[in-house]
Amino acid sequence: MDIGVISVRYARALLKSATDQKMDEQVYQEMQLMAKSYIEVPQLRHTIDNPMLPKEKKQMLLETAAGGEKASQLTKAFIVMVLKEDRENIMQFMANSYVTLYRQQKNIIRGKLITAVAVAPETEQRMRRMVESKTKGTVEFETEVTPDIIGGFILDYDTFRMDASVRTELNSILNTLKK
Repeated sequence: MDIGVISVRYARALLKSATDQKMDEQVYQEMQLMAKSYIEVPQLRHTIDNPMLPKEKKQMLLETAAGGEKASQLTKAFIVMVLKEDRENIMQFMANSYVTLYRQQKNIIRGKLITAVAVAPETEQRMRRMVESKTKGTVEFETEVTPDIIGGFILDYDTFRMDASVRTELNSILNTLKK
């Protein structure tokens, strides 16, 4: 069976259970944290995939990746079930699938604002409101400072990209001059 199909099934079941218990937002935060842990600590995947490591140690590692002591009982029970079913090797995919399904259910769009210098919170809020009005959804906004763009900004959300950076303008002028 396909890893994607399996992970989505587990994620759907977790989302349904979390929604029924009104814990879907908390589990969302925990699954985001777990997915981030897998990215930031590549050894986690190799360790969880190790067949010689006892299930108790794997459980401890996965619970820590999901928030440790603060992790909900539902998330802890989910981890125990995944380990019991010997599906821990796709836990990262389950966490990512949960995050995706939750965002679809709640109409959450990810947005990213890249600027050359840090922007004021009011500017960030204005950009967030603009994206929310265009998408009719909630926006999870991330800001990034990248001095390489020289000035202006780059705004990414959904499948849209608005590049108003000085670097892009300069490259455009340079390409026009080369022709």
